Amino acid sequence: MEPIILASSSPRRQELLKMLGIPFKVMLPEMEEIIPQEIMPEEAPAYLADQKVKAVLAAIPEGQSVTWILGADTLIILDGELMGKPEDSVQAADFLRKLSGKTHKAISSVVLYNHQTKKKEIRTKSTEVTFAHLSEKEITWYIETGEWHNAAGGYRLQGLAGCFVSHINGSWTGVIGLPIYELYDMLKTQGYSIIVE
Repeated sequence: MEPIILASSSPRRQELLKMLGIPFKVMLPEMEEIIPQEIMPEEAPAYLADQKVKAVLAAIPEGQSVTWILGADTLIILDGELMGKPEDSVQAADFLRKLSGKTHKAISSVVLYNHQTKKKEIRTKSTEVTFAHLSEKEITWYIETGEWHNAAGGYRLQGLAGCFVSHINGSWTGVIGLPIYELYDMLKTQGYSIIVE
């Protein structure tokens, strides 16, 4: 299998690619994650994932052989409000209070670019996540774990925040940051097989 360039520093995305047996190299996109005002909240993850791919593509040295570039982004939306990665523990706690007892959307977008064919494909998966009602004691406990760092919405479903999630409707891996069905289908469509014969 050809290695894929992953335009992300996310350990979760790296773990999922390893699980799928896909060889990859990490190349961090040099860009600011700024969402233009005209972009709708539901379209923001696709926009950011696409910008990551473009940033990495622009940084590849001339003459370097590259076929696949993969970008991904996940954002949390509650009542039309975008929740990215909290700036500090105070904002992370505020996010959890807002999410408490409510259903929100975790939207993940994946962009796969084939440098040889110049073909780019974008897929987006929206998942509904329902939180139980959280007490201040639970919120304080979770914030003190530090798990909120660098996590959209201030929580990690695959970690201790799983204690708070009562229901999921959609893609579990999408909430983590890389919807693997969508990724697998994109790769298969473009002739990249992860099944070793």
